[in-house]
Amino acid sequence: MNDRADKEIAMRADKPGAAVAVRGLRIAAGGKPIVHGLDFDIAPGEVLALIGESGSGKTTTALALMGYARQGCEIVGGTVRVGDDIEVLGLDAAGRRKLRGRTVAYIAQSAAASFNPSRTIMDQVVEPALIHGLMPRAEAERRAVALFRELALPKPETIGARYPHQVSGGQLQRLMAAMALITDPALVILDEPTTALDVTTQIEVLRAFRRVVRERGTSAVYVTHDLAVVAQMADRILVLRHGAARELGDTRQVIEAPADDYTRSLLAAAHPAAREGGAVAAAGSTPLLEVRNLAAGYGARGADGMPAVPILADIDLTLHRGQAIGVIGESGSGKTTLARVVAGLVGPARGEVLLDGAPLPATLAGRSREQLRRIQIVFQIADTALNPAHTVERILARPLQLYHGLSGAALQARIARLLDLVQLPAAVAGRLPGGLSGGQKQRINLARALAAEPDIILADEVTSALDTVVGAAVLDLMAELRRELGLSYLFISHDLNTVRAVCDEVVVLYAGRKVEAVPRERFGTSVRHPYFDLLARSVPEMRIGWLDDIARNEVAPVARTPGGCVFIDRCPLRVDGLCDSMPPPRQRLAGGSEILCHRSEAELAAAV
Repeated sequence: MNDRADKEIAMRADKPGAAVAVRGLRIAAGGKPIVHGLDFDIAPGEVLALIGESGSGKTTTALALMGYARQGCEIVGGTVRVGDDIEVLGLDAAGRRKLRGRTVAYIAQSAAASFNPSRTIMDQVVEPALIHGLMPRAEAERRAVALFRELALPKPETIGARYPHQVSGGQLQRLMAAMALITDPALVILDEPTTALDVTTQIEVLRAFRRVVRERGTSAVYVTHDLAVVAQMADRILVLRHGAARELGDTRQVIEAPADDYTRSLLAAAHPAAREGGAVAAAGSTPLLEVRNLAAGYGARGADGMPAVPILADIDLTLHRGQAIGVIGESGSGKTTLARVVAGLVGPARGEVLLDGAPLPATLAGRSREQLRRIQIVFQIADTALNPAHTVERILARPLQLYHGLSGAALQARIARLLDLVQLPAAVAGRLPGGLSGGQKQRINLARALAAEPDIILADEVTSALDTVVGAAVLDLMAELRRELGLSYLFISHDLNTVRAVCDEVVVLYAGRKVEAVPRERFGTSVRHPYFDLLARSVPEMRIGWLDDIARNEVAPVARTPGGCVFIDRCPLRVDGLCDSMPPPRQRLAGGSEILCHRSEAELAAAV
């Protein structure tokens, strides 16, 4: 490292909260410009949000503030100044390494993928301070505990002794923030840090991030496609499209009075309208799919036949032809396990799954090719669901050959038809998944499921990794296919707005129990299970100040007891001596909703 760079960074360590100034930032990929001369400033203690569709240059721009360009990309022009002292793009490689993690810190989208599972949390949180020689180990640990407390983590004095798998996703995301903040950086880059979190966890993480960044006077860049989150976190917003700035302004102005047509289109896509469904079979006809008294889990089974790790218990569900049912709940509620049982990937411990009134074999090995064809699953992350070494043509050809025996011209024609169905050009057939955008990959994921000509598609969080515009387009496509092909969907999600837009009925899971089922026309009712009410109130609104206004769901702690209600430890309406000793009854409300609760309909209405 040169002496000047070392001196600049050493000086920066004593001046937390320095401003950031970017001028004429240009980035190219393979010689082609992808970021076009961006100019913006970030004041001390200010949060600037970068928003736009996938491919707009959000993350590419944010990473350039660390002097970093992803493989195949190159920063070809402009300046990035941190404080009065450091010109980031003027540093050599050693100088940039010294900068990263000390003056500029990065908080990634997936904390689980960023932590080493074999080392304790404390070892990893203090590592940046030790690498940069800022303080002795004992002082770093004291600072880490103080950050744990500031970030509202439980048992801040001892949580550092745990391993990453021993804390929740929301806690791990906050621990990653502690790792980034321990060096008192001038700039923190938050790259979609709450995208993978359910809404109730997201609220606490957002509150913690915002409080700590503002109290420490740290400048921050918040990269996201969630405009409701932006309204709570950002002081200003930079709207990007194709690497160019479309709008830059105060958050209130951009949210409430956008000046650019593209910004207006982003805001419109963030308010999903109800999609028109297909024709649903009469309720009295034989259901297409039934789940009866289902229990399932993982691990070895005991003498009672139950798995070592029970996930689902007493689940009943009925899906008719042409119907879409949404299954919502927080992480760990059993949503994906339910989909995996229906698909035959996990065998039930008790109960059964019926297709057209006939019991389905428990696992894939026992199911016929026709039964496999009729139920298809679309996984959440298309990147891991698509073979990166196979072309799109080969990916789509396999189910067409397996289920329909197609070959030659008939096979090629059907591949072209599938691409047309998911609104992709025929030229995509010869490309590998790595050359496609996130939205295109998810459309291929959907096309592969459609290749089987199924009756039911199990859609597991299919839009959670997509930006609002692309996600809205995928939802529109699924609604259109439902109308054209008569498909039925089991739509797994933690996004209540998405489920509300596409589904005829919502099933709410909590701790593996079905606590509510509500038809579309009752989505806005004030009478609902306390847990569903908590979820509904936790969905961020695109309104400045919503995060400050939303009441914390704080109830006095109480132990959950066997035989009692699974929601008792979080329920503001629990009845001592009843909810802790007896399982709640299942009751049907006026209007067709069904809840699992001791409280009467009148009591629930009065409480809300």
